Amino acid sequence: MTVEYSVQEKVARVTINRMDRMNAVDEETADRLEEIWQVVESDPEIRVVILTGRGDKAFSSGADMKASADAKSGVAYWAEARPGGFGGLALRKSLKVPVIGRVNGLAVGGGFEMVLGCDIVIAADHATFGFPEPKVGRMPLDGGMILLPRLIPQKVAMGMLLTGKRISAQDAERYGLVNQVVDAADLDDAVNRWVHQILECAPLSVKAIKESVKATSHLSLGEAHAMRLPVLMDALQSEDADEGPLAFREKRQPVWKGK
Repeated sequence: MTVEYSVQEKVARVTINRMDRMNAVDEETADRLEEIWQVVESDPEIRVVILTGRGDKAFSSGADMKASADAKSGVAYWAEARPGGFGGLALRKSLKVPVIGRVNGLAVGGGFEMVLGCDIVIAADHATFGFPEPKVGRMPLDGGMILLPRLIPQKVAMGMLLTGKRISAQDAERYGLVNQVVDAADLDDAVNRWVHQILECAPLSVKAIKESVKATSHLSLGEAHAMRLPVLMDALQSEDADEGPLAFREKRQPVWKGK
């Protein structure tokens, strides 16, 4: 299986399993990732997703350049690009639960695009990030050119995009692309702490926050504030909205029902 998928205690784990190819994504892997995202979207019990690559060298080296699917011309590839962006994640709008990127090494090309599509990113201190596409006559068409200049200072983004330059995990953290950098041996513990913090929050609130951010990022402040998304109204009118203040008054941990 090119992508491993499991769910335990409301946490979904998605692991690209192509270590011999630096966890590069070929057509079969891309299809499997899309299938998994659809499964996650249809499962109301899942509260958070962890995305990573097998091994300790690469999160993902992006598109598998040696795969037959990538033998197409650039125009043909772009014409068939998936609407969700690279890996079905970089530009995906329909995934409501938080996605944590567990970056265990190299994240370049489409691998970096998937990182940009994550909500929270925890990186090992040896991880690196970049878009090498211009060095091989390609472009980061599946989210990279669109997302990077919106997430970090434009001059920094253009410096990376126009040269194929890679940056360290520490620089990525400094630019705000990574939430936390840790020693590789501490990566799982760090990820688990973030997972635990998310699970402590009301599930409807978390989903409403993520969807509101995604749906209003292109709007003015006034327009964004005026939006009344159904998911936001559902969270405000839920039992959990009453449970939170009640638990606070009673000095106990809230018991979330997700409704």
